[in-house]
Amino acid sequence: MQFARRVGAYGLLRDAGRVLVVRDGVEGEFPGVWRLPGGAVRHAEDPERAVIRQVDEQVGLTVAVTRLLAVVADVATSSEDKASLHTDRLLFDLSTPHDALPHGAERESARPEGGSRGAGAGLVDQASWLPLAEVAQLPLTPFTAEALGLPVSPLPPAAHRSRDLLPPQHPDRRLRFGAYGLVTDPAGRILLTQIAEGYPGAGLWHLPGGGTDHGEQPTTGLLRELVEEGGQVGRVVELLGVNNLHNPAALGPEGRPLDWHGVRVIYRVLVDVPTDAVVTESAGGSTARAGWFTREEATDLPLSDIAAAAIGQSGR
Repeated sequence: MQFARRVGAYGLLRDAGRVLVVRDGVEGEFPGVWRLPGGAVRHAEDPERAVIRQVDEQVGLTVAVTRLLAVVADVATSSEDKASLHTDRLLFDLSTPHDALPHGAERESARPEGGSRGAGAGLVDQASWLPLAEVAQLPLTPFTAEALGLPVSPLPPAAHRSRDLLPPQHPDRRLRFGAYGLVTDPAGRILLTQIAEGYPGAGLWHLPGGGTDHGEQPTTGLLRELVEEGGQVGRVVELLGVNNLHNPAALGPEGRPLDWHGVRVIYRVLVDVPTDAVVTESAGGSTARAGWFTREEATDLPLSDIAAAAIGQSGR
């Protein structure tokens, strides 16, 4: 079995009680099925920029990202070519200047030029502004139905064009999707973990978390990592945002520089009954030690970029 991963960025755009949806064309992931606009994130591309690009290519609208709404993972398996594709799908709330929206009849049914603007003919063949009640009558991808609060109806296996969708495997490129936590206890202390020697950022204090496994949901992976890296049992209470990292020459345990693209979602996590911070993962892991710190103590530590950004939010 060949295992592959990718990240997708999608947008929720509403106007006058309607939502913008697109239908996949013959070259799309779900031919003939409706979904929210968006698609695969390119190597080194920030997910927020990816969804802005995709909406422009698919429907010709200029949009801005308001916030990250949800992150879910799904797996499609193709028995004929023995391949399993894991997709982490990020849903962003979008806004656009009112004068940039389609007017008149185009607002009813906006059809992309040539089937797909700039994204390759056949990827998307129709785009429409529709009331939610009408959207509910369409064949929808499960991700779209869930995002819109509609009943989720599984699609038949043949509806998913999994073949030819596996990202090409570049020998020196790596995609890492991770889930991290701004972890606090009832006293307001923050749990941080120190990166071990031999890993990028060695010695820096980092947020608990790490890469998710194939088929694993982000929140599940984060709570697993919290136990492994800090010995704590927590609960996820809020999705804070997404952090993008591109290091074209990251040197890690592989022994040679690799072109790393990391997409890292950040959650707020509460540990109701904190204990001494103990690294429980097996020897040789990426975490050297863990500790609880007051916010003042934490800001005096050498912090990773994602930890510094997240702790800056903790005073909200």
